[in-house]
Amino acid sequence: MTDSASATTPSLSVFDFADHPDYSEFALAAGTGRRQPLAGFDPDYTDIVDYIVRCTHKIWEEKAVGLIYTHYSHNAIVHTSGGTMYGREAVVVNTLQRIAMYAERRAYADDVIWSGNETDGFYSSHRVSSSGTHTGYGEHGPPTGRKVWRWGIADCFIKRNMIVEEWLSHDGITELRQMGYDPVVLARQAVLPKTPHTNGEIDRLPTGQQAPVFLNVPNANDDPQAFVAALLQNMWNARLINMVREHYAAAFLAFVPDSRKLYGHGDYENFVITLLACFPDLALTIGHQCVQGTAERGFRVATRYTLQGTHEGYGPYGAPTGRRILLIGMSHHIIRGGQVVQEWTIFDEFSLLKQLYAHLEG
Repeated sequence: MTDSASATTPSLSVFDFADHPDYSEFALAAGTGRRQPLAGFDPDYTDIVDYIVRCTHKIWEEKAVGLIYTHYSHNAIVHTSGGTMYGREAVVVNTLQRIAMYAERRAYADDVIWSGNETDGFYSSHRVSSSGTHTGYGEHGPPTGRKVWRWGIADCFIKRNMIVEEWLSHDGITELRQMGYDPVVLARQAVLPKTPHTNGEIDRLPTGQQAPVFLNVPNANDDPQAFVAALLQNMWNARLINMVREHYAAAFLAFVPDSRKLYGHGDYENFVITLLACFPDLALTIGHQCVQGTAERGFRVATRYTLQGTHEGYGPYGAPTGRRILLIGMSHHIIRGGQVVQEWTIFDEFSLLKQLYAHLEG
């Protein structure tokens, strides 16, 4: 098998989760030829979606952990809300520790939204639902024997079969509750490094006393990526919560941290307002977006961003602590008929709790 475009099978399109493929379809397609040019990729992969789905399966479910050495660059960087891992050896260690904690672990691919090409590299946003039984030791104690389910999103930048950089966010607070732990108690027992550094202003407003920027919201069918970016900017940074009723379907459904499902405008408005009430200076900064789909079939937009804020308000995270938070957030939006009909938004609430309540060294 060569890496040239001539090795591509023109009659078959790239795998698309809008078609709801079964894993068996990926397995049967392995080694049958390229569905898109993939210079430097292992010959059994047909396209970038197949690469993400099957390399995840190989490493986590088939337990071919050593494939990390051929699927991550030696100096890979993995970003999480709890810190940064550097180098693929750290990825190997972390993977072994996670696999050891759970028997019958399954990682179900819910979607892969991607962009890029073989020359510039690919960017993928992979939404995964994971399940297993807590049968091994972990950082919080011995096995509980309980069934665990959680979901998360992994964004990857990939070149020539290697993940060069990765961003991870998952519903860690759900996982802990299912094990029988109290996340707040664990957060208060945690220890974070104390640094001599101070924080500057959070850049939400242009300068000083100026008003926030209100973006024009483009037609979703003309530019779905800019449509989502404008909604996020207007809603979270400019506090225009009315964006929900203007641009979200009446039967809108959102999946958010702590296994919550939000139905309709009111639930979602409350989700946004509650978070803003807890962190009055909260700012959202978009890091990357990509989109798949058509107006006829619906668009799927993946957005990665950071959330920064100061805990100065009352709410579900307790009385104000005055501490600053920094989280990696990710959202997948489904757009049909010019409106958002479904959304998955994730940030690690357990990392948030630790940033608020953990002891500081020294």
